[in-house]
Amino acid sequence: METIRRQLAPLIVGRQVIDADAHPSAKFATGVEAAGAAILAVERRGKYLLIQLDDDRELVIHLGMTGRLQIRGSATAPDPYVRAWWDLGGERLELHDVRRFGRVAVVDRSDHSSMPTLAALGPEPFDPAFTGAHLWAALRASRARVKTQLLSQRPVAGVGNIYADEALWRAGVHPERRTLGRAGAGALRDEIIQVLATAIDRGGTTLRDYRTVEGATGTNQLHLECYGRAGEPCLRCGGTLSRLVVDGRGTTVCRTCQPLRGRVDTRQVN
Repeated sequence: METIRRQLAPLIVGRQVIDADAHPSAKFATGVEAAGAAILAVERRGKYLLIQLDDDRELVIHLGMTGRLQIRGSATAPDPYVRAWWDLGGERLELHDVRRFGRVAVVDRSDHSSMPTLAALGPEPFDPAFTGAHLWAALRASRARVKTQLLSQRPVAGVGNIYADEALWRAGVHPERRTLGRAGAGALRDEIIQVLATAIDRGGTTLRDYRTVEGATGTNQLHLECYGRAGEPCLRCGGTLSRLVVDGRGTTVCRTCQPLRGRVDTRQVN
């Protein structure tokens, strides 16, 4: 989403929403309420895109599992999987979502009370508030597995399944651990930041549906060190990576480098 935000902002900021339309589902229908407003900024919170409007409201977009945003000419042939569109005068911003897992809403600026998941997000990974001490305290407050907590978005916003596996492997933390010491939490915090920063620099990770605003794929999938590599050698110890299911989510782990107890030295990871 950060890659999309960076690409989208220069294309739509300052433009007027001339018209809008949306699928009648409650998940998309309120998107039409952005018509008539001008776009002031494009921000992000976790996996939500927050498009700031000039009437003290914001257009909130969540892509779900299969959604993508694209800019197309207003006269382009209709796409049956476009769930909402906003006419910017000659071009349209379109939300393409085959499986309708996405979400659109127009709300008063910063009022996310109608969207509990967004309202409950933890700090952004690049926010100074996201410290090792914060992560240690957040994980300590729950008995859920560490990976499950990361995916809940409460200890930190924006970590999905791919980046959770990558960060946990780099930090030497088993995804089924339920507690971490201060040092382990600090190491995991550092690896979360590094993994996400690198992925953003590479334009994101495309395994199936994800596309940039320009329709291109990311390149981070070419550099994954753990996620999706079950059965292949661990890049740290040479052992065979395993596949687990952790609270319903497919997970890749090195049982040697990520013991259920203790922590290994990860300094040799490139």
